[in-house]
Amino acid sequence: MMEVSARAAASWGKVILFLSAAFFALAAGQAAVRAEAPVPAALGTSPAVNSVRLGDHGKSTRFVIELAQPVKHKTFTLADPYRVVIDLPEVEFNLPQSAGQDGRGFIKGYRYGLFQAGQSRIVIDTTVPVAISKDFALDPQSGFGYRIVLDLTETTRSAFLQGREWPAQPTVKPPVQTPVPVQPAHDTKRVVVIDPGHGGVDPGTHGSTGVQEKDVVLAFAKELHRQLAATGRYHVRLTRDTDRFIPLRQRVAIARQHKADLFISIHADAVGKGNVRGMSVYTLSETSSDKEAAELARKENLSDVIAGVDLYGEPGEVTDILIDLAQRETKNFSANFARKVVDYAGKSTKLLQRTHRFAGFRVLKAPDVPSVLVELGFLTNRSDEKNLMSAAWRTKVAGSLVRAVDSYFGDRYAEGVYAGPAQ
Repeated sequence: MMEVSARAAASWGKVILFLSAAFFALAAGQAAVRAEAPVPAALGTSPAVNSVRLGDHGKSTRFVIELAQPVKHKTFTLADPYRVVIDLPEVEFNLPQSAGQDGRGFIKGYRYGLFQAGQSRIVIDTTVPVAISKDFALDPQSGFGYRIVLDLTETTRSAFLQGREWPAQPTVKPPVQTPVPVQPAHDTKRVVVIDPGHGGVDPGTHGSTGVQEKDVVLAFAKELHRQLAATGRYHVRLTRDTDRFIPLRQRVAIARQHKADLFISIHADAVGKGNVRGMSVYTLSETSSDKEAAELARKENLSDVIAGVDLYGEPGEVTDILIDLAQRETKNFSANFARKVVDYAGKSTKLLQRTHRFAGFRVLKAPDVPSVLVELGFLTNRSDEKNLMSAAWRTKVAGSLVRAVDSYFGDRYAEGVYAGPAQ
């Protein structure tokens, strides 16, 4: 009888344990959106985010991060637009490409990635100003790993602005660059800096399949780098060669650090209409650039703004005139290269109508480096998205840009801009 009772007690214990686990799983999954990797990493293997869950509980929205190991985190908020930011040590994100594109409750969506060396970041976009009403961590239990849990409740804008916590401004380390070898005086190679847009915590736009802009532009930039370097005519640098975040102004600084003769920023576009497609190329607009360039000149070392011209001791109006002259020349060179891109790329891929356009992109605002921003196509168009994911298309279109670069510098040699012999 005692043996039967023991077996019965053990059976009831298993039932209670099963029901408890099921209850916790149901509670965690109630009205939730779950983003998980196809094959989650085993607990304890490495710092990794294995899933993210969103739960709508009416008056609050819950955001749950599940990790392989416990990590310290910090949260703060940012306005215009409203965001909640979670800073973590550098972790791997074992999440599907579509993670973060859909929201729930007060959460519109979220982005994640490497913010700087040693630090990862998750940015939650919210539909309204919110307060972080709960912020806590949980140890593994009931089949779940380590968790960070945030509960967000709606608040007023004034309360949001008053209660937000501003973190200490991080010192963003520049990407590790391969040291630029000192070239002999007779070296006639031009320097081309390629800038893959977005990266890390900033994924850019995305396509219907979930592919992210930061990934397709990096793949294209690497192919363009390979083909330009293979000509032997150029020193070619990338602003980033991994999935990491770089502020816009730092991208400009990298180009100027390498004394770039040409700066090419690579992006992919998105629009509400799925039938819009084609490559376009942008140069800096006249209406928004002069003030930015002058401001840059005042803040930085003035002797380095225009190569070879020392502006120290000069009256302010002279400084402004010199900057204006340098930028006007730079804009002319930028527009010239943009026309080359249109001419050559049009033979390799479909172009957007009015292909050469003008806008006030910050990343184009180096006053002394000819710069263009190339939108490879629209990830919101199925044909363009297919192209952007195709290695064959990348090879063909990168080749057309190489020919545009060759033609551009060939023209500059012919104009007598460059004293050295043409390659």
